[in-house]
This record gives sequence, structure tokens and C-alpha cells, in this order.
Amino acid sequence: MSVIRRFLTYYHPYRRTLLYDLLCAVTASGVDLTIPMLLNYLLKQVFPQQNPDYVFDRVLLVGAGLLVLYAIRMFAQYYVTSWGHIMGAKMETDMRSQLFSHFEKLSFSYYDKNNTGHMMSRMVADLFDIAELAHHGPEDVFISLIKLTGSFIILASINWQVTVFLILITVVMFVFSYHYNLRMRQIFMDNRRKIADVNAVVQDSLAGIRTVKSFGNEGLEREKFEQGNQRFFVSRKQNYLTLGRFHAGNGFLQGMMYLVVIVSSGFFISRGSMPVTDIIIYMMYIGMFLDPINRIVNFTEQFQRGYTGFQRMLEIIDMEPDIRDRPGAVEAGELKGHITFDQVTFAYEKEHPVLSEISLEIPAGQTMALIGPSGAGKTTFCSLIPRFYDVSAGAVRIDGVDVRDYTLDSLRRNVGVVQQDVYIFNSTIRDNIAYGRPGTRDEDIIEAARRANIHDFIMSLDDGYDTLVGERGIRFSGGQKQRLSIARVFLKNPPILILDEATSSLDNESERLVQQALADLSQNRTTLVIAHRLSTVKHADEIIVLTENGLAERGDHTSLLRQAGLYAHLYQLQFEDS
Repeated sequence: MSVIRRFLTYYHPYRRTLLYDLLCAVTASGVDLTIPMLLNYLLKQVFPQQNPDYVFDRVLLVGAGLLVLYAIRMFAQYYVTSWGHIMGAKMETDMRSQLFSHFEKLSFSYYDKNNTGHMMSRMVADLFDIAELAHHGPEDVFISLIKLTGSFIILASINWQVTVFLILITVVMFVFSYHYNLRMRQIFMDNRRKIADVNAVVQDSLAGIRTVKSFGNEGLEREKFEQGNQRFFVSRKQNYLTLGRFHAGNGFLQGMMYLVVIVSSGFFISRGSMPVTDIIIYMMYIGMFLDPINRIVNFTEQFQRGYTGFQRMLEIIDMEPDIRDRPGAVEAGELKGHITFDQVTFAYEKEHPVLSEISLEIPAGQTMALIGPSGAGKTTFCSLIPRFYDVSAGAVRIDGVDVRDYTLDSLRRNVGVVQQDVYIFNSTIRDNIAYGRPGTRDEDIIEAARRANIHDFIMSLDDGYDTLVGERGIRFSGGQKQRLSIARVFLKNPPILILDEATSSLDNESERLVQQALADLSQNRTTLVIAHRLSTVKHADEIIVLTENGLAERGDHTSLLRQAGLYAHLYQLQFEDS
């Protein structure tokens, strides 16, 4: 019931539309209930009369009444079909916005463990079924109650003994539906998980299609897809088998209603206690009595689809982000960039600590380089500054304040990151550079591109800054994408800069251009540089050597060479290689 109560809250902004929708549904149901009563009036009160003119006048009067009733029903059905669906679409839009906003709030740790295909399944397929339930659910339940109640009263007034048999069959139908209702909930939830797995395989394979083709592994990917596809088929097969038994059983019980009516009515007619005309009206109302039952049967399937989809949505909505603003967090403003690591320990969940009791200071405006073997925690070290992850123990401070005491938005406005794996959005060059400061002027975008050594290349393109870069920037080289990302950070103009292997995958010419841009970018900023090429960090104010055992060495290039430790060893190896 708590799930249903939460679902009902999404109707609140559209309660007026819902009210009109239900009123129109009641009106249409009332018209349907009235029409057989008019036929009953003609059969019992009009047609037995001997005066032809009177009969025809009454028929014309009833016909006029039917015309008005059908016109009323037409407008009522128009509102239900159009604005009722629009209300469902609006609710779906609200849910999708809420879900997307919550995805944006979730921490890196969530994305470390979950697949994009699963998230897309929740955003699209699940919400579509929820929207259908949002529109048809209240309407179907309301119409069914009105028609069942009205039909029961009218049928009981015609012959209460026959109606008792109908009620008994109806009770059996509801018990039957309840049993299959529980079974279908499990099956539909399994369906959603299986199609989410298929989406995950598709997303993973298509995102890495160039790697797939370069290794000639199209067959392997097809095999992986077919495995998931077949599992989904088996789940769907079970779904349809259950639905088949459910609908066939309900169809049989509906047939039993007609059988019971014919046999019991025949008995009462043969005894003279029921006029023949009543069985005609009774049969008409049987059809009307079955309509809400069919609605409820269909609603049962629809409810389970929407209910399981809404449950999956709530799994995300109820997930609290690991990283969020503390109570009383303050705006950071424009920071100077003095960074302090105070006995910092960090571990991913229950794993062995990546960093253990690290303490050091980085004065504002200084460049510090981090080197060491892969897995030593260099990227993790830098990720603690903008709170991509939170420390397990100790504290990271900027300008003397724990980063957890700043609001996330204001903290991250003060930190710029240039990564090795640059993400370029499928939009124009202008939009990609402006991502560093949305809504900025063209003059500032061009100036940022000049400082990133990318302006001349952009102007050589046919559409200049309006050039579409393609999905993940596939139409551009690594160096060009890297300089676009640097232009973004120039535009953002943060006091703290993190360069995470920003030149490791570039050719010599691209590296030269990127290094020039990075040197300009690093001026008057607190800069942390992660690098494997030691030639790129020789001029850092301080070099930190991180290993799996923690902070091994620190100092400038010259002093570390004199120590003849790990840094000197690594430098000598690279010098010999070159």
C-alpha cells in the first residue's frame, strides 16, 4: 500500500484533469446503462400498444433521446481518450525528470557498479508502462465499479434469483484473477530484469563497436546478445503461457455466466414466473456486466506491468547518494586553492585501503605531480578533492575548511579536471567548449579555444564552431579532443586544476600542442598532475611518489634524483628507454 500511496502523489498536480476524466468516464458509463433501459421501455410499454401513431411517436422520442445520449457519450469518450492519456503522459514526463535528476545526483560509486543499459531500461520501458497505468488505472476501476453496481441493481430488479447465480460466478472469477495476479507480478518483474540485461549487452557492444570490429569479434558479441535474448524469450514465453491460462480461464467463466442465465431463465420462463422479454434485456445487461469484468481482467495485467515498473523506479529514487551536502554546508565562493590532506584513508567499500593515513599540504598556486605504479591510488587521491568520493577517515581541506563543509556545486565550480579519456558530447564545438560555463559569450569561447591551441583548427573546418563533433567526438583525433577539453577548463577558470594523464596517449606533435596549452592553463592555479612520463613533471614545484604502501617519496626533481630512490630509478629507466 505504501507503493500505491506514493504512486497516487503523482496525480496531485493534475487532480482537476483526473476529476474531469473520472466524471466523463461516469457519464459514458451512465449512458451505457441507460440504453438497455430504453429498449426495455419500448419492449414492455410501447410495442404492446395497438395505436401505430402512438408507437411511432414514442419510438421517435426514444430515438431523439438516444441521439442526445450518444452525443454526450462521444464528448465524454473524447475527453477520456485524449486528455486522460495526456495526463498519463505528463505524469510519465514528471517521473522521467525525477528519475533523471536522481541519476545525476548519484555518486561515482553507483556508476562503478551499474550498467548504462539497465538505467536506460528504467528510463524508457518501465516508465511507459507506468504511464499507461496512470491513465487507465483510476478510469478502469471507476468505470468498472459504476457498471458493476448499476448492472447488478438493474439485473436484480429484473430477476433476483438469476442474479444470485451471476454473483456466484463473479466471485469465482475474482478469486481466479487474484491467484494469477500474484503469479504475474513475479513474471513481469523477471521480464524487466531480462530485457534490462539485453539492453546492457546492446549498449556495451555498440559503444565499443570499433574495438569489436578491430578484433573481429562480431560473432562473440552476437553470441553474448543471443544468450541474453534467449533468456528474455524464455521469460516472455512463461509470461504468455500464464496470460494464456489467465485469459482462457476468464473466458470460460464468462461463458458460464451466459450458460447459467440461459438455463436459469429458461427454468423461470417455463414456470411462468419470468416474461420472455426479460431474457432479452437480461442478455444485454450481461454484456454490460461482463464489460467491467473484462476491464478488471485487463487492468490486472496492466497493473502488474505498471506496479513492477514503479517498484523498479522507486529502487533508484530511494537510493541515497553517497556524496551529498552536509547539513549546514556553505557556499565555497572563489577559493584560493590551499589544499591539505590530514591523515586521509580511503577504501572502496570493504576493500583494502587504497590510501592510508596520507598527510601533506599543497600551497595555493603550486604545481604538484603524482607519480607511481598503476593502482597506487593517484587518481583516487585527486578524486577526493572535488568529492567524487569521500574519505574513509581523516579529512581533505581547502583553504582550511573540510571539503565536506562546502556545498557540492560551489566546491566543484572551483575544480577543473582534464582527463586522459576525454568525453565529447554529440553536439557542436561551441556547445562542447561552453560546457565549462554554460551561457557564455562567443568571444569568451573563442578566447578559450585560442589559449587551448585549437582555434586555428576549428576555423579550418567548413562550419567552424558550429561543426558537429559526432558521438563521443569520434570525428576528431585524441589531441584535438584533448585541446577541446582544455578549452572547457580555460572557460571555467577554476583556481584548482587536476591533470589526469592528460597527454599519455598522444603523438609527439599533439603532445607538444597540449603541453603548451596545459602550461598556460596551470599558471597561477593549484595544479595536480598525474603522469607516467616523468619528462612532463620535471618542472613541478613538488613531486609525490605514491606506491601501494603509501607516500614513498616527495621533493622536487633534483632532490629526488639525489635520493637515488624509486623516482630516480623510474627516471633512469625512462631515460635509458629514450
